[in-house]
Amino acid sequence: MKSVTPGSSIPLAQEAGCVFSAVKSIVRIVSVGLAVFFFAIDAAGQGNPRPPTDHPRGKCDGQMRSTYLLGPDDEVEISGPELDEQATKPSRLDGNGNLQVPLVGRVHAAGLTVQECEQELNKLLSAYIRHPEIAVNLKELRSQPVSIVGAVNSPGVHQVQGQKTLLEMISMAGGIRPDAGYRVRITRRLEWGCVPLPNATFDAAGNLSIGEVNLKDILEAKRPEENIPISPHDVISVPKAEMVYVIGDVKRSGGFVLGQHESMSVLQALSLAEGLNGTADTRHARILRLNTNADQRMEIALNVKNILNGKSRDVPLLGDDILFIPGSIGKKTTLRAIEAAIQTGSGLAIWRMP
Repeated sequence: MKSVTPGSSIPLAQEAGCVFSAVKSIVRIVSVGLAVFFFAIDAAGQGNPRPPTDHPRGKCDGQMRSTYLLGPDDEVEISGPELDEQATKPSRLDGNGNLQVPLVGRVHAAGLTVQECEQELNKLLSAYIRHPEIAVNLKELRSQPVSIVGAVNSPGVHQVQGQKTLLEMISMAGGIRPDAGYRVRITRRLEWGCVPLPNATFDAAGNLSIGEVNLKDILEAKRPEENIPISPHDVISVPKAEMVYVIGDVKRSGGFVLGQHESMSVLQALSLAEGLNGTADTRHARILRLNTNADQRMEIALNVKNILNGKSRDVPLLGDDILFIPGSIGKKTTLRAIEAAIQTGSGLAIWRMP
């Protein structure tokens, strides 16, 4: 062991170096730990995407907002340390929107939020109780106007009592009409949260949440989770069904309703058109389809003969598609020649008769 004389600076330098190395190690460990921590947070955020919470009109958590206005038949619970158990039983707003309150009597609560109702009751009770601490809780919603428009039998504004699902609301509107489409759109104010659907979006102004469901999937119980609860002031739109048109050398040209289906096959459309005429050119049929970003139509070549023979797969027709079956000039010429020969032969037969 080396001896160190008193006052020597070598041990101090060695000690400072050790301390510096230890600090560097600690900093390195902390940096690695923070990097792992933030990486884990970032990965968790990417693996579990959530609706944006910084939207200008509020969070999309589906929670009922405090801006709901009380209305007739709504049920509330009034509680407070100054009130006895009998007085804290749930109370219902009458048809005029009045609420019976202990000590105060009848109070008009319709049109107030829950917080505003609390403030009004505390103000009125302060004449009888020193510093009242009344709390109002909304127990049951019965004043829920929901608008149902479109292809339903009884469109209009329906007052809902209690919690209702989408299908229950459509049933209250008399059910869907035969010309109803396959999509249903739900528009909701953001004060009631976002529409709980994966495809929910915001409107341009950021005031509404809009989602769509496939009505056929709900009716057939393929996606029962999309039969969502309806909130007050929701707008349920049931658009009319789109149509597919068949024109040309068919027995019955016209438009055919898709109904609750997204598409219709070529063979189904020809069946509704009662089949092809004998002069149809089945090899050079065309589908006229609207472009996505324009009002012009694009042509899709189609060999109906191969589909009928099972050599090609059946092709789906979308809404507003036009199936055109041209006529064969050769077949028409041959048919006219045969008709002329038949007429000539019939005339000669009649002329030669005694």
